[in-house]
Amino acid sequence: MTKYESMLIARQDLGQSQVNDIVAALSEAIKKEGGEVVNVDNWGLKNLAYRIKKNRKGYYVVLNISAPANAIFEYERLARLNEDIIRFMTVKVDEFSSKKEEKAAEEQA
Repeated sequence: MTKYESMLIARQDLGQSQVNDIVAALSEAIKKEGGEVVNVDNWGLKNLAYRIKKNRKGYYVVLNISAPANAIFEYERLARLNEDIIRFMTVKVDEFSSKKEEKAAEEQA
């Protein structure tokens, strides 16, 4: 399956549990379409570079996804409809970034 890396930013007034619920719902949609979420990396509440929809901060979440294209289309459709997600971006990758970081650490050791 094709590998994707997706980052989403949720509104600042949500709690961490609500952000986790959003990620769980999106992960479930990917599983229904025949894909899987390999890794979820919660970065927490961070300052935004500029205001987005009147928000100065947002909860950042990075998802590593292994799925067919139709699962990504459904994931992005649901992210677009969810008003709690203020921005998201999905890119196709050859390898997940965590593997690249592990390889670099092994080479230095």
